[in-house]
Amino acid sequence: MQPAQPSKHTVPLDSGWSLDHDGGPLPAQVPGCVHTDLLAAGLIPDPFIGRAELEIDWVGRRAWTYSRDVAAEQTTADERYERTDLVFDGLDTAARITLGGRELGRTRNMHRAYRFDVTNLSGPLDVEFASAYDEAEAVRRVTGDRPNVYPAPSQYIRKMACGFGWDWGPTVVTAGLWRPVRLERWSTARLARVRPLVTVGGDGSGRVELRIDVERTERGADRALTVRADVAGVTVTGQVEGDGATLVLDVPDVRLWWPRGYGEQPLYEVALTLLDGDGGTVLDGWGRRLGFRSVEIDRAPDEHGTGFTFVVNGVRVFVRGVNWIPDDVLPSRVTPERYRTRLRQTAEANADLVRVWGGGIYEDEAFYDACDELGLMVWQDFLFACSTYPEEQPLRGEVEAEARENVVRLMPHPSLVVWNGNNENLWGFRDWGWEEELAGDSWGEGYYLGLLPRVVAELDPTRPYMAGSPWSGSWDHHPNHPDHGTHHSWDVWNRVDFTEYRADVPRFVAEFGWQAPPALATLRRALPGEELAPDSPGMLHHQKAEDGNGKLRRGLARHFAVPEGDFDRWHYLTQVVQARAVATGIEHWRSHRPRCAGTIVWQINDCWPVSSWSAIDGDGRLKPLHHELRRLYADRLLTLQPGADGPVLVLDNQSPEVWSCAVTLRLMHADGTEAARVSPDVTVPAREVLRLPVPARAVPGAGSAKEYLVADADGLRALHFEARDRDFAYPRPRFDIAVESVGGTRDTVDVVVSAHTLVRDLLLQPDRLAPDAQADRGLVTLLPGETTRIRVHGAPDCGANAIRAALFCVEPA
Repeated sequence: MQPAQPSKHTVPLDSGWSLDHDGGPLPAQVPGCVHTDLLAAGLIPDPFIGRAELEIDWVGRRAWTYSRDVAAEQTTADERYERTDLVFDGLDTAARITLGGRELGRTRNMHRAYRFDVTNLSGPLDVEFASAYDEAEAVRRVTGDRPNVYPAPSQYIRKMACGFGWDWGPTVVTAGLWRPVRLERWSTARLARVRPLVTVGGDGSGRVELRIDVERTERGADRALTVRADVAGVTVTGQVEGDGATLVLDVPDVRLWWPRGYGEQPLYEVALTLLDGDGGTVLDGWGRRLGFRSVEIDRAPDEHGTGFTFVVNGVRVFVRGVNWIPDDVLPSRVTPERYRTRLRQTAEANADLVRVWGGGIYEDEAFYDACDELGLMVWQDFLFACSTYPEEQPLRGEVEAEARENVVRLMPHPSLVVWNGNNENLWGFRDWGWEEELAGDSWGEGYYLGLLPRVVAELDPTRPYMAGSPWSGSWDHHPNHPDHGTHHSWDVWNRVDFTEYRADVPRFVAEFGWQAPPALATLRRALPGEELAPDSPGMLHHQKAEDGNGKLRRGLARHFAVPEGDFDRWHYLTQVVQARAVATGIEHWRSHRPRCAGTIVWQINDCWPVSSWSAIDGDGRLKPLHHELRRLYADRLLTLQPGADGPVLVLDNQSPEVWSCAVTLRLMHADGTEAARVSPDVTVPAREVLRLPVPARAVPGAGSAKEYLVADADGLRALHFEARDRDFAYPRPRFDIAVESVGGTRDTVDVVVSAHTLVRDLLLQPDRLAPDAQADRGLVTLLPGETTRIRVHGAPDCGANAIRAALFCVEPA
């Protein structure tokens, strides 16, 4: 049931804006930003193309003004409307707002909404934005200097930190009205804040406790007010006492909201209405979709250390997660449709949790709505990342106001399962030299261990809070200790081979990842005319990680001969290594459930075309890693793990049903002949892991370069090689290709590949056929005599020769 139509009237102010520019006013789009308006006017190059990012640096270093007129009839008090408010859902960032020459206020926080009483005011509306650099430097002079992983002053301004540049993102420092603007006209009273506390009882009932704050006009100060709420056929009314009220709705026999893979995602419409007197004129309304579910994190100590396990509706969940960054460095360009596409792709990777990382933004409602519907749990960072943050004014007040507003805004969403205080700052204080450099200055600890947990406990006690990621739970242990709490595994990518993921079993891996370049079509668009090479100018510019190409090369060289002078081969092999690296970690950690209770891959998406850790590149194309995540995060995973006494067969069954199957284990020679075969029948209980030693007769010889082990079960396959690829005696791959039309259309074909030899990590790169083409499979390994079908959409009239040119596989060194 929707709330009754309120007497409050909303006037969108999304048109009629201009941006003051040296050459005269420019049409401005709201929501938007300076960069999108300058791009639309053709006054700056696209910062995503080539090295144009460097050419537009000046945009973020100067002041800008947005203007439009507000007519008197839109704000004048009359018998219908006593009050008119000007509401900005998002101002980026340091702004001075005037209307008719009168200053309404000043802002310094991108992550807050602002409301100004403009009753009876009219004339020119100007929003003057200072340079974010200038604002940050002014605050730095007040608070004193603090260390930061990056040179930009992002910790001195409450703004999307990654816009100042990150190890996967460009430096594009925005300004503008990045979320909607409107006039709200109302009388007597309005709903100022609604906090729904949603809980479930042991008897199958659900409870919605609505904590309601109202704002009154001067004439409405003593008026009797009534609130009425409806959910699932239950209606409750009550009186407003002063400026607040609480309504409790008990709903029998509710259907529980579950993470994807554990059940359905029923959502209930809740409608709240504010009425004058004892039920007269409708003054205001509020409506949301809620879900009934319980969530906690089991952090109890055990024989391995300190656990970290999500428990949803009483069920212990092994998290299959991904980290999320802003999907565009110009976030006003991310539409609800784009959110839904990217999150659908996330769900198709079989992920069940999305971590909103702390260097970005609190995302739009459309993001959380999609997560509610898709069953994607949301881990929400408060916005602190990789820096020390002063706790003095003017920042402290902004931090508290921002936290309070966003906790209340996001708490209706059942997908939101945890609040997290920061990204890597507790770890940084201990390990990155900050403690010595700070010499006692504030750095954010008071936020993470004091202010933020207090705000969450007061406003949203139905959800758990954690001080940071990584965090061991207290200073009694190192913040990034693998045996306690959450862990970020970055030494592997930065320093050693990906096989070292198997060196330990963290309780919960909240970040780990491996880089690869984006799809070739993405590179061609971003670097037009460039002769591509790993170290060509554009490739280096679109590689932001410290020594990123060096790490890519070393990671590749440990397993393959580096293909000097062959960019296409380098491009393919680095994508293979990315998928293999992430697979090594997830397979190992899943095999050690429940000691390890989750993995969150860094990262699912990109904010521009770049070599990065993402599974979906900056143009929305899927890397091989995305397809590999579908396998790794499926309910049932088959893997072969190295063991002290030989390989171990592991079957991880996260489904709610028993898994009974026959496993075929084959010891194969490199030339394609079979040396041994065993076929045990196995049964794996629901939500459990089975580990079995491989029988000795099927185990390859230690260090063998001519034997490998294959396990097959229920259409799943696992491989075990004793030697690395560069040392293995691969045959020259031979396979046939056939192209079959599907449904009589030119646009969709099946590519049928029939192997005559071992074909390792066969990959069809569809964007080599057509920029928008898509394939339904990633890396696949074929044994001699096997056939696979790869369905390709969006590549009309592609023939066998073009397809062969788009196919890659591992070749002998």
